[in-house]
Amino acid sequence: MLIVGHPYIDVWAAVKPERIGKKSWPDVPRHLEWKKGVCQQFGWPHRDQTDIARAWQHILSKVNSWNDLDPALIGRVEELIDFVTS
Repeated sequence: MLIVGHPYIDVWAAVKPERIGKKSWPDVPRHLEWKKGVCQQFGWPHRDQTDIARAWQHILSKVNSWNDLDPALIGRVEELIDFVTS
């Protein structure tokens, strides 16, 4: 068994913010749901789960390769692949 983690509050944050035209991911107060807080601070719709899903689709549409992701996530994925294939 191997347990790996990553340093992100959510996988969204593993996407380099430049890919979606932002300088950084916003600081969301702990009392807010992170994804809703991100959408709110970016001025995106955030009323319900449909809005959150659309935001994810938008973010994901900007990812074209591993180069669009933070290396810390890539390292964790590679570690897991090495473990399960050895």
